Amino acid sequence: MCLAIPGRIISIEGYKEGYMRMGRVELGGIVKEINLQLVPDAKENDYVLVHVGVAISIVDEEEAKSSLEFLKQMNELDELYNSQTKETSENSDSHGERMTKEERVKLSDAIISNMIT
Repeated sequence: MCLAIPGRIISIEGYKEGYMRMGRVELGGIVKEINLQLVPDAKENDYVLVHVGVAISIVDEEEAKSSLEFLKQMNELDELYNSQTKETSENSDSHGERMTKEERVKLSDAIISNMIT
């Protein structure tokens, strides 16, 4: 699944790699160098959505934290943390047990319902 992950810009390093605006972004505790070319108005401490190493939009802090919590609950950040095998991260619950697609859908529905109420 392709996801955009929210992160906080901790520093902007200027232009690198063929005149691209780059910055260091904290993504759920992991710091990565991210291309900021598509968000020219972004500044340090702003939250951005990052997709395949590129910040694609600026978001508010509350939305970023809510999205990050949702992704953590759905075990969709395992690849970022590189803490589990691909098979486990794609199909496991928080206890490492395999989940069916139906169980994942029910879990995501419950998490979204909880977030909006």
